[in-house]
Order: sequence, then structure tokens, then C-alpha cells
Amino acid sequence: MENTNKIPLLVICGPTASGKTAVGAELALQLGGEIVSADSMQIYKEPAIATAKPTAEEMRGVPHHMIGFLSPEQDFSVAEYVEMASGHIADIHSRGLLPIVVGGTGLYINSLIDNIDFGYAVSDPALRQRLEDDVKSIGAEAMHKRLSELDPKAAERIHPNNTVRVIRAIEMCMLSGRTAEENMALSRKNESPYDVCMIGLTCFDRSILYDRINRRVDEMIGMGLVEEARGIYEKYRLKTASNAIGYKELIPYFDNQCTLEDAIEKIKRETRRYAKRQLTWFRRDARISWIDTANSEQFDGIINMCKFNIAKSKIMCYNIKE
Repeated sequence: MENTNKIPLLVICGPTASGKTAVGAELALQLGGEIVSADSMQIYKEPAIATAKPTAEEMRGVPHHMIGFLSPEQDFSVAEYVEMASGHIADIHSRGLLPIVVGGTGLYINSLIDNIDFGYAVSDPALRQRLEDDVKSIGAEAMHKRLSELDPKAAERIHPNNTVRVIRAIEMCMLSGRTAEENMALSRKNESPYDVCMIGLTCFDRSILYDRINRRVDEMIGMGLVEEARGIYEKYRLKTASNAIGYKELIPYFDNQCTLEDAIEKIKRETRRYAKRQLTWFRRDARISWIDTANSEQFDGIINMCKFNIAKSKIMCYNIKE
């Protein structure tokens, strides 16, 4: 018998620069919802420009949860994200509103909607400290190579510069004796508490998405990204938040190892690569209905296509306002 007690949940996902923020806010206004962010960098308080944290104007009065609540020097696990996001979703639903998860961090989204059991996610502070010391002594590339020897598939997904995730993946392999994929399989024991409608936004013409990314980086530079990144780097060095794309690429410039123009070009290149990795992650999920947002001038049409997919789903118990 079908479980009728599940919480209706709308998910808007996709690569960076695909228009998720604007679409999420509009759907929240039309459907009577609130947004729960699924972005692993927007959780931090201080970074704003590089992480494309939505402005008050972009939020349009819609409550946004899981944004800007954590200090940049703090780590934040996927398990912690799932616990906090689940609490916000339950609260939104209890008030008769539609929870809408919006973001591009696929691991956060899948762990949340698939009700991943993180009981397997053992940790050892002493081991983690040794691994952090190893990064300082042998470098990020060597640590990433170590991960590739332990867990090749995890190494493919994790960028060498993302030392926090590299260290965590190595730690879990060493402690559990299993790869991340094997641990994930063991964790999928419990039924999801959600009836999910997943909508993916992207530009079917990849060159349009990449052009958007390039223009967005130029806009960020104009907004003061270099100054913001310098302040974060000087204060926190390579803690979690400063691993965001747009910060770490500027470090060689701060250290007089490259020109600003070269650093900006690297930000654009790394952001395009990140978008490609996001698409690779999400394209594996057959539950996602994809919508082309290449023509941003046809915003109403994009919203109507979203509403069409929502109307076909189990969350259609919410009245869609015309």
C-alpha cells in the first residue's frame, strides 16, 4: 500500500549559471513554498560573491534556509546537512507550505531525498589530523593520487584542490575498508520520507551555459570578488570556505605567481569544469525532468514547463496559482 504520509518535495537542480535561483523563487511565490538551499558553499557566512549567494532582491521575499549560517573556518559534513535540511523541510511542511530544495550540490540532494543512513560514516579525529598534515607536507596532488589508489571512482568525482573532501574520502576508506560507492550502497536501507518531483535546469547548448559562466565571472570581478577573496585568504587561508571556485584560483595572484588576467581565466575554466561535473552527476538520475533555460527571455515559458512537470507528480496536491 502506498505511503500517503510522505512529505511532498520539489527539487530544482542543475549546473551553475542555469537559472536555479530565479526559477526557485518564482515557483515558491506561485506555489506557496519556502526554499531550502542545497549548495555546499553558500552555507558559509562570509563568502558571498564567489558562491553566488542570492541577494535579497533575488530572494524576492521568499524565506531561504541553509544559507550563510556557518563560519568559514568550520567543516560541515553531508550528514549534518541532511539532518538540518530535513528539519527545515519538516517545519515548512508542517505550516502547510511546499518545501523546495534548490541547488547544485548533487551529493547533498541525493543524500537528502534518498534518506541516506550515515551510520557507516565513521571518523577518527587523530587520523584526519594526520591526513591534514600530509596535505601540507606532500601537497594536494599527491593526496589526490593516494585517494585514486584507494578509491578510483571517488577520485574521479572529487577535484584535487578540494582537499577537505579528498581527506574525508581517504579517511572513510581507511576506517571502513570500503570504497565510497560500497558505503553508499550499505546506507540505502530506509525508505525516503518524501514524494519528490525533480526538475533539472540547464542549457541544452553547452556553449550557451559556458558563455553565461564566463559573463558571470566577469560580473563577480566587477562586484569585488578579488578584494573579497583576498580578505578570506588572509583570514582563513585554506579552510573549507576558501576552497570555493573563485578563491583558490586567485591565491597564485596574491602570492605574485601569476597575473590577475591569468587567475580570472582559470576561474572561468574551473567553473566550466565544475558545471560539467554537476551535469555528469545529475544526468545519472532518471527521476529528473530536464528543462532548457538557454533562452532566459522566455522565463514565463520556463516556469510553465516546470509547473507542467509538477502537475504530473505526486506533489500536485498543492494548488498551482495561474
